[in-house]
Amino acid sequence: MNRTEAERILQSTFNFPHFFDNQWKTIEKLLNGEKVLLIEKTGFGKSLCFQFPALVLQGVTVIFSPLIALMREQVNKLNELGIEARCINYGQTKTENKRILKEAIDGRIKMLYIAPERQENSEWIDAIPKINLAMIVVDEAHCISVWGHDFRPAFKRIIFLVKKIPKNTPVLATTATANKEVESDIAKQIGKKIYVVRGQLLRPNLKLFVINVNSDEEKMIWLGKNIQKLPGFGLLYTGTRVDTDIYCKWFEYLNISSVAYNAGLENETRMKIEKELMDNHWKCIISTNALGMGIDKPDIRFVIHTQVPQSPIHYYQEIGRAGRDGYPAVIILFYNHKKDKELPLSFVEGGRPPMEKYKKVIDCIKSGVNGKIEIIKHVNIKSNQFDVIRNDLIEQKIILEIINKSKKEYMYNKKSKPLNPNYFQEYRDIKFDELYKMLGYINTTESRMKYLCEYLGDNTDYEFNNCDNTSEIKLRLTLLPEWEEKLQNFHESNYPELQFNSKGSKLINGIAASYYGVSRIGNTIHLCKYEKRKEFPDLLLKLTIKAFRYKFSKLDFDLLIYVPPTRSGNIVKDFAEKIAHKLKIPISHNLIKIKYTQQQKNYESMITKRYNVKNAFKYEQVEDIKGKKILLVDDICDSGATIMEIGSLLTKLGAILIAPLTIAKTVGGDVL
Repeated sequence: MNRTEAERILQSTFNFPHFFDNQWKTIEKLLNGEKVLLIEKTGFGKSLCFQFPALVLQGVTVIFSPLIALMREQVNKLNELGIEARCINYGQTKTENKRILKEAIDGRIKMLYIAPERQENSEWIDAIPKINLAMIVVDEAHCISVWGHDFRPAFKRIIFLVKKIPKNTPVLATTATANKEVESDIAKQIGKKIYVVRGQLLRPNLKLFVINVNSDEEKMIWLGKNIQKLPGFGLLYTGTRVDTDIYCKWFEYLNISSVAYNAGLENETRMKIEKELMDNHWKCIISTNALGMGIDKPDIRFVIHTQVPQSPIHYYQEIGRAGRDGYPAVIILFYNHKKDKELPLSFVEGGRPPMEKYKKVIDCIKSGVNGKIEIIKHVNIKSNQFDVIRNDLIEQKIILEIINKSKKEYMYNKKSKPLNPNYFQEYRDIKFDELYKMLGYINTTESRMKYLCEYLGDNTDYEFNNCDNTSEIKLRLTLLPEWEEKLQNFHESNYPELQFNSKGSKLINGIAASYYGVSRIGNTIHLCKYEKRKEFPDLLLKLTIKAFRYKFSKLDFDLLIYVPPTRSGNIVKDFAEKIAHKLKIPISHNLIKIKYTQQQKNYESMITKRYNVKNAFKYEQVEDIKGKKILLVDDICDSGATIMEIGSLLTKLGAILIAPLTIAKTVGGDVL
């Protein structure tokens, strides 16, 4: 098929008049059964480079993508064009996913989108040999590379599949963000004879700004004063899920239209917000990086980061969502030199667990502990850390993965070579270098877009005039007492919800008076609990009572119970007595600890935190509990494992409702 013939099909099916040169170059190679790595800027039209050949090739094209929102959007568009496409993801029922796999096996669809993580599913493992594969596509291919900005262990499994298929089966890897090192790594993994197509990455319509601040409060004040003045609709990226909630409530307090989005939301809620974004329902979506890459919206007019990304590659990827229609868009990055390096540094540290954890996992498997959950318990690591370690150890052939009655188990390979630590140290060194290159972007006095392009390997001669170092005016914050007071009033009336997945329990969602680590409340708790060892002041009592009345004013409680201490003496007991007195609720001192437990902060995963407190409590007067509504008081809620365990106990004893109330919720807490 030549270009003229192909463009006739393009016009009649996709309603585009012609291909860009790099699009056709890519498509031509794929139609000839070759492997291609396509590196092009966001908005270029990379998806057409696999959708067109998938239409004309015989068989099913499988597209591996980490972006469920993008899957859904592309599948809907293809179906509207009369092209049979489907996607498999965790947001659909097992029955629906099974039906779609059957359609692929029967050859009734042309394109099948699937998340790389689904490769571990037994039904996928059974189905893939039965599918007539026309082509394999690896979207967001930088995720294959440990040197890439968003490495995902599950992408490694795609390579196992690529190596098994016939040599003349075309393979396409696409990304907007690959420097020379990542490019080389992707090419090496996918195959020696891979053709690389690299386009220009410059985006002259993006107006780039950096705003230097001295605190998170200054970020909130600048946004409160100015976000309504920005054109159109946009995205506000934060560092953590809790931050999405804090900024959203701050905007709500100021009557600014916004909504929070993160990976912790239910699938239906995420789909609803994605649709509302497309319909310009909100002034801005406040999100972690869970949103950005999955949204194909041409008219996003601003992208703001409240936290420093881990690398210029991360940053280019996320700001690339703006201005895809070619019109100007505002790009802002806040930077607090005192503390904004802490979060990205922690991500770098967590990207490759310490060597000691690798050794512990090996020793654990050697001893005969061979299931994922059991290994996590023994080693005390997070689930995602285990996934990274497992894939690295399999790649180095130190452990073997076997399927035993649909359960994955791991065995030590006695013939393996010792663990090679140099590989991991090299990874850490590169990631630290990337972070410091991001700080270089912040501190540069030259063109910011040129800095990004050169870092990504695009050494264009284009003269950039689209940032606050060239022709744009510097953005700064002027602090006014009225805004500082407004923000303080907000902090003292913003009550974080304590959410619990409490199936089979009478535990309901609770409330905290504040966030620990955001406002002066957290500092006060820390001083009382860990340094001065004295009772909590009346300020915290008043705020906690206000939070109680905000959440539970319509409930009548029969009993107040407090969480027994692990280390902090009677400080919670004394505080609970004051609350009971103020609210006129009878207090019980009969909940006791019967098992020694470590402080929960010593444990890294929910699995180990639950295990730490399992069967750790006893209630001495059982008859007090049956048929009662109970207010459960603690000082700080972090993971929620302790409250969940106590809720389960009180449910078994006959409580009809248990409502948690705490002074604070940790910013990094992973409450279920």
